[in-house]
Amino acid sequence: METAMIQLQYPIGKFNAPSEVNSEHLASWIADIETFPAKLRALVTPLTTAQLDTRYRSDGWTVQQVVHHLADSHLNSFIRFKWALTEERPCIKAYYEDRWAKLPDYSGTSIGVSLDLIAALHHRWCVLLRGLEPVDLNGEFIHPESGPVSLSVNIGIYAWHGRHHMAHIKNLGIREGWH
Repeated sequence: METAMIQLQYPIGKFNAPSEVNSEHLASWIADIETFPAKLRALVTPLTTAQLDTRYRSDGWTVQQVVHHLADSHLNSFIRFKWALTEERPCIKAYYEDRWAKLPDYSGTSIGVSLDLIAALHHRWCVLLRGLEPVDLNGEFIHPESGPVSLSVNIGIYAWHGRHHMAHIKNLGIREGWH
């Protein structure tokens, strides 16, 4: 894959978990998860319908699809946290994100609905995360494709995930001259 395409696909790089997650990592990642809803809302609310229907790369999603994907993905992650906190190494279900993005609710729902969902979800998620004991973060779930994932690492993955997709939208806006 050529460098330009990789930059379009992974504008902030791929997530790389530290060899050992420490309290500073966790605090930073939880702060990212907490501030993400407001940052996303500020980024996408000014966009026109035509801009929301623009793909961030030729084979990528529209901005609207990205916003709805973020709600779905983060909701799935929140549920996975709950499973891992209440069950012994649960095997979670993966889902076809690309197929979900083609369902009618992605094109037929205002992004405001998903922005509200993300705000409420992230509020609850941060309350949950801040209420956990360090030992709780050693819990893990089994992803059918990537194997065991610890809760501590998953916090980092989703802090990265939000920044990753916001970078898609920001970079699109820069390329298109929206800002």
